[in-house]
Amino acid sequence: MRSLLRFVVVGVANTAVYYLLYRLLLLGMPYVAAHLLAWSGAVVFSFLANSLFTFGVRPTWRRFLAYPATTLVNLAFTTVGSVLLVEAVGLDERYATLVMGVAAVPVTFLLTRTVLTAGREPAPPRG
Repeated sequence: MRSLLRFVVVGVANTAVYYLLYRLLLLGMPYVAAHLLAWSGAVVFSFLANSLFTFGVRPTWRRFLAYPATTLVNLAFTTVGSVLLVEAVGLDERYATLVMGVAAVPVTFLLTRTVLTAGREPAPPRG
């Protein structure tokens, strides 16, 4: 439960990093391109924060190279969902990716935990 709460804290910070980058990039490019570039920057932040703060593992190149697998599901989910919200529902493009980012949290947590802690013995529960 503690790692889920930490994941949520990192997720909030990561969403802020992503959204700031997205809004800045949106000033000079279409929303899908802005989303993809902002997502890329947020992936690096998320990897470091989740490794060190959420799961207490050392960030290694091996984990970093595996980490995008966790975010590809998130990327597909948020991108397709954002396009549907903008194009089919008519939601403002400035908010569609924010809505989809929140919706992706549970799946992303499970995938992130699996990738970052694979092969590691879980820490004993603290009493």
